[in-house]
Amino acid sequence: MDDEYAKLVRRMNPPRVVIDNKSCSDATVIQVDSVNKHGILLEVVQVLIDMNLVITKAYISSDGGWFMDVFNVIDPEGKKIKDEQTIEYIKKKIENNVSISPSLRKSLVGLVPSEDYTSIELAGTDRPGLLSEVCAVLADLQCNVVNAEIWTHNARAAAVVNITDSCTGLAIEDPGRLATIRELLCNVLGRLGDATAAKTNFSPPIIVNRERRLHQIMFADRDYERVQRVGPGMDVEKGSRPLVTVMDCDQKDYTIVTMRSKDRPKLLFDIICALTDMQYVVFHGMVDTGKKEAYQEFYIRHVDGLPIGSEAERERIIQCLEAAIERRDSEGLELELYTDDRVGLLSDITRLFRENGLCIKRAEISTRGGKAKDTFYVADVTGNPVDLKIIDSVCRQVGPTVLQVKHNPNISSNQTDQGTATRFLFGNFFRARAFQNFKLIRSHS
Repeated sequence: MDDEYAKLVRRMNPPRVVIDNKSCSDATVIQVDSVNKHGILLEVVQVLIDMNLVITKAYISSDGGWFMDVFNVIDPEGKKIKDEQTIEYIKKKIENNVSISPSLRKSLVGLVPSEDYTSIELAGTDRPGLLSEVCAVLADLQCNVVNAEIWTHNARAAAVVNITDSCTGLAIEDPGRLATIRELLCNVLGRLGDATAAKTNFSPPIIVNRERRLHQIMFADRDYERVQRVGPGMDVEKGSRPLVTVMDCDQKDYTIVTMRSKDRPKLLFDIICALTDMQYVVFHGMVDTGKKEAYQEFYIRHVDGLPIGSEAERERIIQCLEAAIERRDSEGLELELYTDDRVGLLSDITRLFRENGLCIKRAEISTRGGKAKDTFYVADVTGNPVDLKIIDSVCRQVGPTVLQVKHNPNISSNQTDQGTATRFLFGNFFRARAFQNFKLIRSHS
């Protein structure tokens, strides 16, 4: 009965989106007002991320039955969103996505035409050459990789791979063939002897955003539990770690979570995914990004309405948020492949990387219009900086116009200002009305 009443309230109070280009000099301001419901923050942030928008600042408030968010966003080139058609599309996308209840969205899955491919989810122990072996198995089984995303973190690996039959170009539906694919991939993923940790699942390709699903797979695989890595290229992680703190809020029954880390695209999305997976609700929050560093502050409770109650729970939150920040924060050298697509292309290029002592830390694979556009983040399997002579050799073998270096983290500075003391952006938040002094957007009635 309560659920039906909540649906009625949402129908009577549809979400309202105001997009303003005048009140902020360097960003487009998006305000979202809606009846509150569990998961609404993640839904809104995911819409913005799917639109390839960069969130530079955010202000969140969802006390009581109402949800109000303010986002400052820019496009990938750092500019405001000026195109009217794009602005209108953002409004409709947020309003439609937020107004549909999760249960209704699931019921629509079977009615929406699916992509014509088979989706495979993989999880297992990471090691040098793993992706190359997976791609070789798929090529031998006459499977063509249409698109894929692969993450590695803390000695674990996860992937969502969409494949078709290399002869027909259609999804693979034969149960016997699918069983063979599953068995052989599990053998590859469990080669280090940890067979129980290798997982291969087939799933409908439209149920969950692919990056959202990768967070869920790695969280379920407990990649946040730090282990001592063994073997070439598997030593303890390098680079600056994010700083996560968890403490009680004296004024209210909230838990305050603060994070300082290197800024990057999709950082807020990754953190909200982690909090949602852990069954926490963000009641208030603020995000502030600079040229190098991002600061985020959230006032949270568990879905049962209680704050964090034990030291063990605090430690788990810190571990999970660190993992969520680090999964996408690849320190490897970024390579981009752009060429005509063909069967076995991915198997060939990943084998070439492996033969030259390169370990793939993360990858984004896509094909469209007969073209393959793949991004790889590679590191040396010994744990040392990548030898650029090896990269030059690989690029010459593939073709200098086909494979190019897009970013080398060893050239640009990755240092962040660690001297600034942690501060609470909310200040005296609970001694004043929420958002009273933000003055980010003009009043709209």
